[in-house]
Amino acid sequence: MIPGMNLNSKQMRQMMKKMGMEQETIEAEQVIIKMKEHDLIFNDPEVAQVNMMGQETFQITGDFDVIEKETTPDIEEEDVQTVMEQTNVSKEEALEAIEQSNGDLADAILNLQEKTDKKENE
Repeated sequence: MIPGMNLNSKQMRQMMKKMGMEQETIEAEQVIIKMKEHDLIFNDPEVAQVNMMGQETFQITGDFDVIEKETTPDIEEEDVQTVMEQTNVSKEEALEAIEQSNGDLADAILNLQEKTDKKENE
């Protein structure tokens, strides 16, 4: 809002139109913003679509929930076989090590080798 100006909604729309701005309300039930580590879920949001000189933007207001994503890596059978061959462990141990290292095979192998070395030195 411009300080010192009292405009009704019709006057505001006319002023925005003169400035090349158009605003439309979108009847949305839910808006989901997908992010790498979590999602933002807006239920029953107020959504405004604004066109300013050909540039479309959206304004979302309302309460939202943060939904954390599971970060389980995709593990292929050949990855498990590689770790098993390099460390002489069972399939279950190899799979667990890969999951704990978030899919990093080198890290999984090193961690398993360190465990083996510790057991041998005890």
